[in-house]
Amino acid sequence: MAEIIAKLEDFTLSRQEQPTGTIQKVGVIGCGSMGQQIAKTISQHGFDVVCIDVDDNHVADALAGITAMLDDEIRRWGMTNSEKRLILSRIKGSSEYRELSDCDIVIETINSKKPGTSLELRKDVFKKIEEHVGRDTIITSNTAVLMISDLAEGLHYPERAVGLHFMAPTDKVKVLEVVRSAKTSETAYDTVCRFVRMLEKKPIRLQESPGNITTRMIVVMINEACEMLMEGIASIHDIDETMKSNLGFMFGPFELADRVGLDKVMKWMDGLYNEFGEHNYKTSPIIKRLVRANHLGKSTGQGFYKYDASGKTVGFSVTCPEFK
Repeated sequence: MAEIIAKLEDFTLSRQEQPTGTIQKVGVIGCGSMGQQIAKTISQHGFDVVCIDVDDNHVADALAGITAMLDDEIRRWGMTNSEKRLILSRIKGSSEYRELSDCDIVIETINSKKPGTSLELRKDVFKKIEEHVGRDTIITSNTAVLMISDLAEGLHYPERAVGLHFMAPTDKVKVLEVVRSAKTSETAYDTVCRFVRMLEKKPIRLQESPGNITTRMIVVMINEACEMLMEGIASIHDIDETMKSNLGFMFGPFELADRVGLDKVMKWMDGLYNEFGEHNYKTSPIIKRLVRANHLGKSTGQGFYKYDASGKTVGFSVTCPEFK
């Protein structure tokens, strides 16, 4: 036991001010689909988690969503009921930011449905977090496109801000992008990287840039797949199957877009196009059309694919001329 405690003592932001501190509790702000996955993954690795959302109804929905994910694992023989109860016992939900007061790390993972950038909204969340946490608490964001230095602009201690980008499904993806700004302290950055390893994942250390690695690559792949579809080169299914079978991808570009949510993909593309001005990042007309029709992917039952109530693929929404 003494050896374990000694190792955990490395996880303090300021060893001089808090020499015996450990990472024991993690806050998650925003409890949509990704927030729920993140909270579940963290709790499964032995950490206490507090999930914060805008009101009690959203919090209840989040806890129900986490429970449903655990039940699904039980049905697939991946977990026992005892393990489920233990995981849920470490997760608490609240609409009050004061519940973050004893958190060692807080992860912002909000998903705004409003058009345009969520920069100002996320900056406000960062400020609220800092008002309720200790000096040594690290504040992170799961943002895929925004710059961590912009988010930390209003903080009294911007050196505590780190980007921590999870990718879905969080229990299967074995890497996390850990992003530093020019002001991020070495201690905060190293602590987050160690935290990632405690989640049994590999930290990918990045200097900040819009889109990091994954998002910049993903949006180009999805756009190119849309171009091939419009040119009549191949069907949605065959493009996806080729990427999975020949290149070893977990999901094809159209499957991935539907899982992420086409509204979210469009936000990523718009943000990167505004930043870089490159045509590869400009949102495909197919995606714009689907978003306008509220065909956002699996969450709405229809995106590039059509889905039944259980989430099983039952057809296609988009076909090119040769494949109607």
